[in-house]
Amino acid sequence: MNITVINGTEKHGVTHRLKEIFLAEFKDREDITEYDLPKDCPNFCNGCVSCTLKGENTCKDAEYIGKIDQSLLRADLIVMTSPAYVFHATGAMKVLLDHFAYRWMPHRPASEMFGKRAVIITQCLGAGAKSAARDIKHSLSWWGISKIGIFTSALQSNILWEKLSQKKQAQLTRKIKKLSRKFAHIDYTKPAHTNLITKIKFSCCRMMQQSLHKNDPAYLDGKYWAEQGWLGEVRPWKNTDAGRSGNTAQ
Repeated sequence: MNITVINGTEKHGVTHRLKEIFLAEFKDREDITEYDLPKDCPNFCNGCVSCTLKGENTCKDAEYIGKIDQSLLRADLIVMTSPAYVFHATGAMKVLLDHFAYRWMPHRPASEMFGKRAVIITQCLGAGAKSAARDIKHSLSWWGISKIGIFTSALQSNILWEKLSQKKQAQLTRKIKKLSRKFAHIDYTKPAHTNLITKIKFSCCRMMQQSLHKNDPAYLDGKYWAEQGWLGEVRPWKNTDAGRSGNTAQ
């Protein structure tokens, strides 16, 4: 089993602590690859849309994005972590998600994504953790992922963690361990269920791509959908091992 972790900050604070507690259930038996932002994706997306119009390999940051993309495609479980900065995910996390515009369903979603599971871990001081998680979930859902677990808490620093009573620390630890056990006990040889909302999104994008491809067969997105067979009867969630090592079938 492969796990890819993307951390929205390089800081080893409470978010890092919570992530380590979550991963403890997996570490003795899983292959875990981690990326720390902004180190592993240091540059802003400049909105050139080259990735969508000409292909992801034409992105000025393809050396960073391509590596992370391949890791995401290999992963059975994706873990995204971010403290909340002014009610949202970190700027570094937003930069990464912007770079993956080409993987959104209206463009060139990967069939593998429709069978994957993901977990989002966010926390903050006071309010904001839930809205930060929504930032990330929004992108993951438009990549095609339906099974997304979310953990949020209201903490911001290791100092505050240390000031918590042992009872409160234990409550938070039990909460994230419960989520960890839930995802650890999944049979990852089987793809995750694709929910109705994702199928509706796909259907709307399919109609758009049918029209685009008819008007311009050379248009990259429409050509991609045609090559996948999605303009016909093929659907990504009907492929076996969707979301696992790039293989296809159900």
